[in-house]
Amino acid sequence: MSAAHPARWWHPLPDGRLQCDLCPRECTLQDGQRGFCFVRQRDGDALVLTTYGRSSGFCVDPIEKKPLSHFHPGTSVLSFGTAGCNLGCRFCQNHDISKARDQDTLADAATPEAIAAAAVRLGCASVAFTYNDPVIFAEYAIDIAAACRERGVHTVAVTAGYIHPEPRREFFAAMDATNVDLKGFSEQFYRKLAFAELAPVLATLEYIRHHTNTWLEITTLLIPGQNDSDAELHQLSRWVFEHLGPEVPLHFSAFHPDFKMQDIPATPPATLTRARQIARDAGLQFVYTGNVHDLAGATTTCPKCQAALVRRDWYQILDYRITPAGTCPDCNTAVPGRFRPEGAGSWGRKRLPVRLGR
Repeated sequence: MSAAHPARWWHPLPDGRLQCDLCPRECTLQDGQRGFCFVRQRDGDALVLTTYGRSSGFCVDPIEKKPLSHFHPGTSVLSFGTAGCNLGCRFCQNHDISKARDQDTLADAATPEAIAAAAVRLGCASVAFTYNDPVIFAEYAIDIAAACRERGVHTVAVTAGYIHPEPRREFFAAMDATNVDLKGFSEQFYRKLAFAELAPVLATLEYIRHHTNTWLEITTLLIPGQNDSDAELHQLSRWVFEHLGPEVPLHFSAFHPDFKMQDIPATPPATLTRARQIARDAGLQFVYTGNVHDLAGATTTCPKCQAALVRRDWYQILDYRITPAGTCPDCNTAVPGRFRPEGAGSWGRKRLPVRLGR
């Protein structure tokens, strides 16, 4: 199938350029030019998405790897990405995909219907748009989500949330769950290290939480000396508590030297423990640590009686005690999330690369 697909969310300017209205960058393009994300291009008098129907590869993962701790724990998810990104993070942990030119990395072709069918065939409860930001291939992601819903498969967006209000409504209406990367909690950090702005991301988080049925979790990658101060962690945690609510899960993940920040050391485990305590002290009920071995930081506890409800070792579920009604068995308190009445899945921590045609 052709990768070029009519793009949505753009308009012509009086000077003859076309403006992309998908994200806050609002790229203005002459004929043949591509936007910052590289995958949205002007072709004559219209914009096209150059990566529709093409992927950089497919893999079956545990849902906990997205990370999502309150969305069908233990189940498998068919994960894939395309190419490009609308942020310019100097610390990108997937830069081989997000910074790739589309022709360099897109080896697998798949229609939305083929992806949905593959998820069913592989026994996956969900399809995840990940590795690079699905906002930039929103048309493709929305079509896949529609095909998945027809087959009873959930869809998950792993995104930085850098998107304009109009496409945001349609995009998240199609998603069952999302993990939003909140890169840091200062405009300076976003402008200097992500080449973006914080305010649109916060607006996206509030929109998802208060105006959609999409299950929301948040991840912040903690980079030593950049976004891990006590003051910034306090501000981030208080904002989540006050604007989103204490029940929204927050993940603090460990950075490893990569891309254009290889001179920064890896995040010490103690930093994640400190961040988790700060967030819990701010009133957040579900705070997790990632990319480290931390049983306490991977465990879901009851928000009322603090009983351990889901114990994990990395992505492996060791013990699952949430009732079929989604409550704590000890005090009957409801646990926020999307939980299967039949209990946890048994996929475990394994990662399985797949080709859709095989």
